[in-house]
Amino acid sequence: MTQTDQPGTDQDAFPLGRGLYWQDMRPGARYRTYTRTITEADLVAFVTLTGMIDSAFLDATIAGAMGARPVPGALTYSIIEGFIVQSLIRGTGIAMLGCTQEAIAPVHVGDTVHAIIELDGVRPTSSGNRAIVDSTITILNQRNEAVLRYTSRRMIGGRPDAAA
Repeated sequence: MTQTDQPGTDQDAFPLGRGLYWQDMRPGARYRTYTRTITEADLVAFVTLTGMIDSAFLDATIAGAMGARPVPGALTYSIIEGFIVQSLIRGTGIAMLGCTQEAIAPVHVGDTVHAIIELDGVRPTSSGNRAIVDSTITILNQRNEAVLRYTSRRMIGGRPDAAA
């Protein structure tokens, strides 16, 4: 292959895996994340890392009251946030400005979760080629039952070629 046979520069290539710019986001748009089964290893690593060393999470004999080994809502939220960062806002997310959460039902080791993200508002800022994006995220288990719902307010970057 000679120099003239080679494709264009990096700037000519569309980046795979990049999230949406704020200009591509529309109120009412809905997105579904991938699914993930929460494992015993996830639970132990998370509670150890965060210091949530509570018997309800680590003592299998106590789990009977909830039917199975419960996981912290923070773990469930974090898994879904990971999906969002890896997809919807990868490379375009600037900051999480606010978040409110409502726990609806317990999540247990062995449950498989995913989320529906609905964009509620997109408001460009007065400068800096960015916008404030509000969304509602509903996390569902393998039976499509809502287990956690939260709202987020994020700052999202715009297209590099857009006026700053």
